[in-house]
Amino acid sequence: MADLTARAVELLAILANDRPLLERFDRYVEGEQDDPYMPNNADAEYKLLAERAKTNVMPLLTGAPAQAMYVDDFRPGNRSVTGATSSYEMEHWQWSRLDARQSAIYRASFKFGHSFTLTEKVKGRARTKSLSALKTAALYEDPANDETPLYALTITKESTGSQDERIPGKARLFDGKHEYEVTFKSLTDADSVQVGKGKIHGASECPVTRFVCHLDTEGRTTGLVEPMIAIQNRINQTVFDLLVAQTYASFKVRWVTGMAPPLLMQGVDAEGNYTKVEADIVDYVPVRDDAGNAKPAPMDHNARRFLFAEDDNVKFGSLDETPLGGFIESIDMSFRHMAALSQTPPHHLLGQIANLSAEALLAAETAFSRMVEEFRKGFGEAWERVFRLAAEIDGEAAAAEDYQGETLWRDMEQRSLAQAADALGKIREQLQVPKRGLWARIPGVTRTELDQWEDMAEDEDAALALSQAVTRSTGSATTNDSTSFRSSAPAPIVGAIE
Repeated sequence: MADLTARAVELLAILANDRPLLERFDRYVEGEQDDPYMPNNADAEYKLLAERAKTNVMPLLTGAPAQAMYVDDFRPGNRSVTGATSSYEMEHWQWSRLDARQSAIYRASFKFGHSFTLTEKVKGRARTKSLSALKTAALYEDPANDETPLYALTITKESTGSQDERIPGKARLFDGKHEYEVTFKSLTDADSVQVGKGKIHGASECPVTRFVCHLDTEGRTTGLVEPMIAIQNRINQTVFDLLVAQTYASFKVRWVTGMAPPLLMQGVDAEGNYTKVEADIVDYVPVRDDAGNAKPAPMDHNARRFLFAEDDNVKFGSLDETPLGGFIESIDMSFRHMAALSQTPPHHLLGQIANLSAEALLAAETAFSRMVEEFRKGFGEAWERVFRLAAEIDGEAAAAEDYQGETLWRDMEQRSLAQAADALGKIREQLQVPKRGLWARIPGVTRTELDQWEDMAEDEDAALALSQAVTRSTGSATTNDSTSFRSSAPAPIVGAIE
């Protein structure tokens, strides 16, 4: 128990150390980003422009690859699933409602660098659910190569209250065989950590699985958000400068010299007090501010009015507006940098897709497709471990030992049905690939549709076999009857009649 307490303390300390950084990634994706630089004496108008300048691109960076990744099926290894409409793995997939929940797991991995799932028995069957990366940590003997953690901890209730009246938080700790309830007063208070009695979770190894975005040989995980924060800040700063120039310097400024502005005048009575009653006004005097300076009268000047003066020494002029094109080009350049560094197609960020040929679009999508394929390899291995854990908990021995199975991903490339049909027809004709082997290559086809087609094809095959058998039987009987009939007929008479 002392060792388990030490592991729980270590995992809570990892969460306390990583949480500030992970929370920063979360804030950036949610749009709560650092303010652009502005002077210390910035007024409310500046702060309003700074808030409006935030152009959040982070959801696109995490959403674009997540939308290109959908598990479509699972191909078992050296085991047969004959007679079943789908494999055990896909039954577990549907039972866990992972069709809709898988995207959240991918997006969390792209945001934080890693995400987790927990496979446990619920209502008599194994079910897999996602865990918060902000509240979950795992320990590995070799974090760069091991897929099975030694220990994993996930917080189910945060500690609350003041320091003197602290309400303990709760967490679940997993090892290779048992699950334990952990209580703690804070993530860094090692003395308050207590580990309860364990219960068997049903698997032979820790049931928590890690989904990693990028993993180096040191075991460090990196997401798609962290490297892009600097460019996101640059975009926000440039947009802020654009808004400031647009607000204060995007129009001509007219100036005049050699002429004092008219003063704001106010009527006074005989005692020298300000008054607006015309009968009491005896004189007009300038209105003065608190410092005693005369206030200039407001000028009603617009595009329909012009300025003139009687004095020859008075001069008029104007200051040109600040060109905004440089700011716009700088923003465009920052978006291009982000597209290149994140391997996101530029037209996804810039919205420019007009006048692009099919070859140009394919070239723009190539780097993105390679990145998605890399993610599919890593996430596919993680799903295969999830399926083995679920099979072991459910007592499916063959599926639990299936290390040759393969996760199949949906083809998200946009192709017309006519193009796909033409290509599949050529593959069938030239390479002699079986027809049923090409069904899964049809764009948009689902596992359910494939199962239905398989049943329909078996029914048609059975009906065709029966029809051929009847035809052969009927044809044989007809042939025998006609032969018999011809053999019994009299022979024709040959020769002349006399």
